[in-house]
Amino acid sequence: MTDKKKPSRKGLRIMLWLIAAAVAAYAGLVVWVYIQEISVPEPADYDSIIVLGAQVKPDGEPSVQLRWRLDRAREVYDASPCYIVVTGGQGSNEPAPEGDVMRSVLIAEGVPQEHVFSDPLSLNTEQNLANAWEILSGLGCRKPVVVTSDYHLPRAMQMMRDMGLEPQGAGSVCKPGIRFWLKNHLREALAWGKYWCVKYLGLPL
Repeated sequence: MTDKKKPSRKGLRIMLWLIAAAVAAYAGLVVWVYIQEISVPEPADYDSIIVLGAQVKPDGEPSVQLRWRLDRAREVYDASPCYIVVTGGQGSNEPAPEGDVMRSVLIAEGVPQEHVFSDPLSLNTEQNLANAWEILSGLGCRKPVVVTSDYHLPRAMQMMRDMGLEPQGAGSVCKPGIRFWLKNHLREALAWGKYWCVKYLGLPL
């Protein structure tokens, strides 16, 4: 038997440099995501609101993130009452579609039922936005505000621009500490990478 050759020091250095470059690029993307989210101005002169779904707990109550999104949506609505579409289908561990739960919560908290529409079928952000806009455009709306978690907001707004719209945005602030912040921003950086690969490279991701 012949001994396997050990990697040369030069090859090892190249590998380490590549790993370091990848980590630095990833960290830079996370910072970019944060800069994008804090650069979104407060909405003004809008005629409709789209609220993106998040997890519903097994007991039928909104999860913490969904509760924050609903609270932010209510702030935007109270500032200028208009049509709202709440979006989200039903996950395997959810007792009802997210959109239907959100609609019930908003109505129970005082939003007129004729102002709140549910999209209970969408399964991802792209479908959320497309289905919501189909409803709102049918109602004659032209100036939507997208409401979602702060870290998710810039990508949702970009997807709406891809649809030929000029949306405004309102992000719900994620309040817990650094671990929660890192988890969501690290994941959102990867989501941007996937978005670019699908949009510009046509990859079936």
